[in-house]
Formats: sequence, structure tokens, C-alpha cells
Amino acid sequence: MVDSDEIHVIVGAGLAGAKAAETLRAEGFTGRVILLGDEREKPYERPGLSKGFLTGAEERDGLLVHDAAWYAAHEVELHLGQPVTALDRAAKQVRLGDGSTLRYEKLLLATGASPRPLQVPGADLAGVHYLRRLPHAERLRAVLKTLGRENGRLLIVGAGWTGLEVASAARGYGAEVTVVEPQPTPLHAALGPELGGFFADLHRSHGVDLQLGTSVTEVIGQDGMVLAALTDSGEELPAHAVLVGIGAAPEIALARSAGLAIAPPEEGGGIAVDASLRTSDPDVFAAGDVASAEHPLLGRRLRVEHWANALNGGPAAARAMLGRPVSYDRVPYFFSDQYDLGMEYSGVAAPGEYSQVVIRGDAGKREFIAFWLDERSRVLAGMNVNVWDVTDPIQQLVRSRRPVDVERLSDPTVPLESLLG
Repeated sequence: MVDSDEIHVIVGAGLAGAKAAETLRAEGFTGRVILLGDEREKPYERPGLSKGFLTGAEERDGLLVHDAAWYAAHEVELHLGQPVTALDRAAKQVRLGDGSTLRYEKLLLATGASPRPLQVPGADLAGVHYLRRLPHAERLRAVLKTLGRENGRLLIVGAGWTGLEVASAARGYGAEVTVVEPQPTPLHAALGPELGGFFADLHRSHGVDLQLGTSVTEVIGQDGMVLAALTDSGEELPAHAVLVGIGAAPEIALARSAGLAIAPPEEGGGIAVDASLRTSDPDVFAAGDVASAEHPLLGRRLRVEHWANALNGGPAAARAMLGRPVSYDRVPYFFSDQYDLGMEYSGVAAPGEYSQVVIRGDAGKREFIAFWLDERSRVLAGMNVNVWDVTDPIQQLVRSRRPVDVERLSDPTVPLESLLG
């Protein structure tokens, strides 16, 4: 297959990087494909780390993007445990952790993101955990099992998606759970107060102690063990382990040191790319969590950290690397599983960006669709909760950018497709 001296290098062996390598081959690229990862695990998908793998329903092989034999069969040179320490754009080469260098014709940065650290006294105790990589999940799963057996308490800092999914898993093992969140509701930045309150009720109904509108100021421990956490209200919350879930920061150090354009914080703070996922260097591309991309549909730059963006962004970047016309305008999408609740969310509607929330169905029975609308009654986002096979029409409503009849939108007897015009 390899009959060209051309080399395409991918930095970051996660889902975006692995799918980009797959697409290069599927699109007929016959040069060398080199996939570099700083982890020692073969490329895997991360959603299961806080879902099926953490609950014990899925094992590590089920997380893999491709099986071990795939890389050799497709002549993808996979280098694991090999961080990239420098990018020389003038020489078109990258330097690896072992001091060696690799040249490239086209380069894809899929370096992902890292958990934001908790910066309070005691945050370095051994009992304080993060969840981003497979070893994190393996360690946390063992901790949750122990807490469940011993009636121990897990304290979670942050009521975002990761924190709430871990809370659900921990309750499944029988552990006691406290969640501390400075915002007035869980998921406040993602869903706003209306649906954030829904998730607060969900977790309280499963025995989770939600401490909202407060922050952790110190983790108290002894001999590396966690004993409790102090909050800014002066309360001492008992805990035997802590999970920090306060967001993730894009891994931009390599790009920044190479002089690539970086988006400002209000645009996600990632590597700035255009709609074809090309950076300020025409031979360097970025995809996945690290990319702040111009979004043709939404008319603004956006950084999306969710699974679907890696799944679809990696292949889009690969096609752009090959000179194919690319305009990456996927509607942002993610999903979550908590207790007996499954949900899918399409679009973007942060607090301050929408005018009203319309509920279609029965929120009390936890079977409904929520729509976020702007002042012109256009659908900005939709979330289906325990209602399935509606993602396509929800995304079409978001794409249409046309006003909808709110009364018909809220009526479950009216087919969503009929609202498309």
C-alpha cells in the first residue's frame, strides 16, 4: 500500500487521531501514516470511562477504536508512549520525547484536553482522583467498588457531565455520594437552570447529596488518605475519596510554542482552525477537543469536547489534508447515561443565548424532549430524554434556522418532521 515517500503525521492517538488515520487510508492515501500517542494504550474511546467501563458493564477491549491487528493491516505506524515535544514548522518536522525527529508533508494535531486541576490545599492527596484516561478509570472503578462494600462516601467536585455520570456509577456500587457545585444547578453552563434543575431532582431522587452554590476550599486528609472537604460556607463534608470534575483545558502547548494561532478564551481557547480544520499554517490541521473551529452553520468559532466531534472531526481533517473540499458544519452532539435515564443533546444553547425552553412530553415521567429557542422561536438545541430515534429531526430543526410554531413543537402528537416546513 505504501508506495509514496509522502508522510502524514498525526499527533494524538485518541479517537480523532485514529479515525483520521483510518480515513487517510480509506480515501486512498498511499504514503506513510504515522500515529503518535503519549499514552501506552492503543487508541480508545473515552465516553465509556465514565459510563459502561466505570460501571463494570464494559471491559477495556470494548473501548478500542480498532483492534490490535488493524494498524499493521492498514500500514499505520502506531507509536505509543511517545510524546511530541516540539514542532518545527519551517523544517516541517516534529521532535519526539526520545530526541528523534520525523518529517511530515501534512500534520494533524489531535492532542485533546486535560482535566483542570483543583487548586486548593490537600488537592495532592492520593485519594483525590481525576477521570480522563483509561488508567484513571481503572483506578476509580476499584475505588468505587471498595466504597460500595464499605459504605464509604465519594465527594465529587463539579456537577458537570463527568461528575454526574460518576455519581450515578458510584450509587450503582452502593457508595454514598456528595456533589459540590458553585453554580445554582448542575450542568448550569450547558443546559441553563431549567434543565439543570431537572438533573438536580434526578440525582437527589437517587440519594445524592447535592451541595449547590458552594465551593470546596480544602481537602482534609492524613497519611495521603482523604477524610473530608471544607467548603466556602465553612461546612466540613466527610469523604473517603474525591473525584474532581471541573472541566478540561485544551492541550495547546505544542501549537503555541510553534507559533500557531490560538483562539481566545471566549472562543474555547483551543487551536484556531477554519471550517476545513486548517490552522494558521496551511500544512497543519487540528481536530477534536483541542480545535476551536469556525462553524459555518452557527457563524462563530466553537470548541466542542464531546465524542461525536472527535468521531467526525478526525475524518474531516484527514480529507482536508488530502486536498478534498471540507466544510465541517456538524451540529454538536453528545449523550449521557445516568441511572435509568438516557439522553442525547444536539446544538448549542448556553445561558444567555436562548429566550425560552419548550418541553414536549412528560418531564415528570422523565420521557420528554426539551427545546431551547431564541427570541425568533428558532430552535438552537434539543435534548431527548428517554425518547429515541429523534436525533435526525432535532438536528434538522437546528439546521433549518427557521422559526417554529411553539404550540405544535410542544405537542407530542405532532410529528417533528412536519415542523420542518
